[in-house]
Amino acid sequence: MAEEHNIPKVYDPASVEKKWYKYWEEHRYFHAEVEADKKPFSIVIPPPNITGQLHMGHALDNTLQDILIRWHRMMGDNTLWMPGYDHAGLATQIKVEEVLKKEEGKTRYDLGREEFIKRVWEWKDKYGDRIIEQLKSLGVSCDWERKRFTMDEGCSQAVREVFVSLYEKGLIYQGSRITNWCVNCNTALSDIEVEHEDDAGNLWYVRYPVVGEMETYLTIATTRPETMLGDTAVAVNPEDPRYGHLVGKMLQLPLTERQIPIIADSYVDLEFGTGAVKITPAHDPNDFEMGMRHNLESIVVIGMDGYMTEEAGKFAGQERYECRKNLVHELQEKGYLVKIEEHNHAVGHCQRCRSVIEPLVSKQWFVKMEPLVKAAVDCVEDGRTQFVPERFTKTYTGWMENIRDWCISRQIWWGHRIPVWYCDACGEVIASRVDIDKCPKCGGAVHQDEDALDTWFSSALWPFSTMGWPEKTDLLKQFYPTSVLVTGYDIIFFWVARMLIMGMEFMKDIPFDKVFIHGLVRDSQGRKMSKSLGNGIDPLEVF
Repeated sequence: MAEEHNIPKVYDPASVEKKWYKYWEEHRYFHAEVEADKKPFSIVIPPPNITGQLHMGHALDNTLQDILIRWHRMMGDNTLWMPGYDHAGLATQIKVEEVLKKEEGKTRYDLGREEFIKRVWEWKDKYGDRIIEQLKSLGVSCDWERKRFTMDEGCSQAVREVFVSLYEKGLIYQGSRITNWCVNCNTALSDIEVEHEDDAGNLWYVRYPVVGEMETYLTIATTRPETMLGDTAVAVNPEDPRYGHLVGKMLQLPLTERQIPIIADSYVDLEFGTGAVKITPAHDPNDFEMGMRHNLESIVVIGMDGYMTEEAGKFAGQERYECRKNLVHELQEKGYLVKIEEHNHAVGHCQRCRSVIEPLVSKQWFVKMEPLVKAAVDCVEDGRTQFVPERFTKTYTGWMENIRDWCISRQIWWGHRIPVWYCDACGEVIASRVDIDKCPKCGGAVHQDEDALDTWFSSALWPFSTMGWPEKTDLLKQFYPTSVLVTGYDIIFFWVARMLIMGMEFMKDIPFDKVFIHGLVRDSQGRKMSKSLGNGIDPLEVF
């Protein structure tokens, strides 16, 4: 009698996949121990943020990694796929604050720092587990026994070690500089967290009277008239024949009682506007640099909340765009406004909340990038690390050549708190690898810096912090440098560049042999899928 085989006509994944995934996990088929006699192959997962659920972009990225990992495992290589997730400082804090406001009508300040951070850890436990379950449902073969989190004890120790080491070398410094300030998120942002979009705006032409000369004016053009209240000079190009005779004279700043000098600086573009440029060192990065060159005063007239400060005189307390409207009206009434032209120009928006960025002088922590960049560029140019497709090499090196110092402090609570203490008695500043409760210099009481580090500071260490660094572990010895990094082109600057910088500085070696760059999964409007936008498709729904 023929034996009957009950094989269903149609493949039923639900009855098959969970069973076999469980079998693979129970038999530890994904786990890697160090086998020094075998050829190593390793990948660190681009750690997804704990801001919510994964989307189809993550499904693509992890499927590509899984193909490579399973292939090398079958080849008999000593194969490690290091999984984990990222605390995503600002993005996660915003999400938890939104929930807090919606469900309890409270802000983080109502809870206080300690209680708020406790709430974020609860969020992390909920969504961190959700992310892992999604990845398992996708079938990815990560070494789950080695799961890491950017704020677990080991990774946090690595962050402390890197910060203090760079500080001791003079590569981390604190200074008052122009930063990108989000008035909505109430924090500084790095240059790459600002997205520039062409906005339909205006050029306002305003005439500034020359002091002591009847009916003599210097006309300037500005896209942000509200900042003129903080002007401390007007600059012209020394080669400009129109204005040479005016350099050194004083101007009456309209609607104020202040007088400001006319200075010469070759930075001024003879072709833009009238060739005369208002200089507001506290509210424009180029003006800030010019202010340093000419020793100009820096007057902050727009506050961190987006409202005009006391320095704005009669406009103090007005919201920045309300002030613009009122100021332009008064300039027109008093005969200072020459004309208004339509003018499209790139305006910076916060990547997270889309608010218009306000360039503001504030005291922040920075990493000096110039001394760190050379090694990270050389290793790509000489082929030790290769971009696939190769065309992204130029994208990377071009950006690195023009890199500015990295603002790493954020005015947020969730994240790695800056490991710097200030002595209340003698003013000593102490960067420390361990928490301290008294000043090592005078024994006085100390308090820790309130700010947290940019989330990319910790993820820049991911290829080696996840393997036990700063300890010299067997895992590091076997699996670092990793074999390949698989990621989307949108985070070459945010993440890939910074891992190369930190790897070359602290490991004295590349973090990965190859960077495999793939495209992005987009929604019907052409936007990339993002947890922040809420336009992602959950892969579990598709399954």
